[in-house]
Amino acid sequence: MAILAIDQGTTSTRGLVLEDSGAVRLVKAIEHRQFYPKPGWVEHDPEELIQNIQICIDSCDDLQAIGIDNQGESCLAWNAETKEALTPVIVWQDSRTQLSIDRLKSENVQEFVLKRAGLPLDSYFSATKLAWIVENVPEAKELLKRGKLRLGTTDAFFLDRLTGRFVTDITTASRTSLMNLQSGQWDKELCDLFGVPVHALPEILGTTSCFGEICSNGKSIPVTASVVDQQAALYGHGCTKTGDAKITFGTGAFALVVTGDTIYQSAEQGLLPTVAWQLEGQRPVYALDGGVFSAGSAINWAQSLGLFASYDQIQQFSNNKCSAIERDLVFVPALSGLGCPYWDGKAGGLWIGLSLDTQAMDLMQSILEGIVFRAAEVISSMNTFVSIEDEISIDGGLSANPYFCQFLADVLDLQVVVQSSPELTALGTARLAAGVRLEKKHRRTVPETILTRNRQATISGEI
Repeated sequence: MAILAIDQGTTSTRGLVLEDSGAVRLVKAIEHRQFYPKPGWVEHDPEELIQNIQICIDSCDDLQAIGIDNQGESCLAWNAETKEALTPVIVWQDSRTQLSIDRLKSENVQEFVLKRAGLPLDSYFSATKLAWIVENVPEAKELLKRGKLRLGTTDAFFLDRLTGRFVTDITTASRTSLMNLQSGQWDKELCDLFGVPVHALPEILGTTSCFGEICSNGKSIPVTASVVDQQAALYGHGCTKTGDAKITFGTGAFALVVTGDTIYQSAEQGLLPTVAWQLEGQRPVYALDGGVFSAGSAINWAQSLGLFASYDQIQQFSNNKCSAIERDLVFVPALSGLGCPYWDGKAGGLWIGLSLDTQAMDLMQSILEGIVFRAAEVISSMNTFVSIEDEISIDGGLSANPYFCQFLADVLDLQVVVQSSPELTALGTARLAAGVRLEKKHRRTVPETILTRNRQATISGEI
């Protein structure tokens, strides 16, 4: 009997099976289309996502349970009776509601939202997206009058369609700006503030709960875990006790540190208190979340400009005897604005210290270092609330770059554990679905390498 993890991400849906050894094995991966109908709009086809999830499930036999992780803030509306989607999925990257955010900021409600939901006013989160649907989709307005409108994040749509249960989990709900972080339930005042009808939202369950059953190959398989992808990755890294931290370097860089049963409100530091998970029959475990919006995307952008052709070219910079920052060359990777601790969506990327001697590889070295410095700012902010252990676990595309990883260890002055598995999100989802409680000796997956600070390095600097 196997545990299947469905990793429903921004660009693909992946089905992975948890092996008896504790590793995960990929059984199916299906990319889906990205739609950009207007500037700032990013959408997915919900029917395509549902179909891909079902294909991944049907690709496996003899399943004991299923866990599903989701994109977090992406959301949509659908018909309560037919279960048909009324809208495309409005993806977390979508910024169509920026004018609503600006209006709310002008009304000075930021402090209230931060206190209740723990989140800043930003189009990144689901609340204004759901309100936009209610305001702009005629069919949604009509169904709302008839009490037949359903609103929610993608996980609630998947579960309603596939299991018949209109539910979400507490980690996903904590990313909407509509959930009261203290009670773990929808907050009527927040819903009224944003213009989202609370009765159209799903019931909130713990991360490991009975989410219903999915039919596949003539059998009914229970869904026993539902979780946001970054929280799943945190669990997959084995970070389960207060002070454990991880950074995933994907399109952006997402850092999470476990804070246990304590909710830290950190408006000054720009960190987001969030629910890490809630195991069945237990109290929620909380975390602090800090995001850097441009990481791998900055590298891809540089490649599109022709600064390098092969990733082998940016593994080491042997022609340079010191770091770019020591040569006063700095890159600020604000290509999609600045996340934590600034939350400035209007900020732009820039180079500082360019000269006639600057070469393409110098620019690439500075880009890698700039991403490290931004990640270090997030970790520094986290350290003001909870003491991070003497190591930090990392994964994602940039974790395969030796120069980047060593520079990160040097700047953080921490032991950097580079995880060997590329599927830590799925691993965490599968472990949650299987009900695996990670004891200390089982917390870490087998690392590819452990890096410590190069004591001869004299790297310092802030951007």
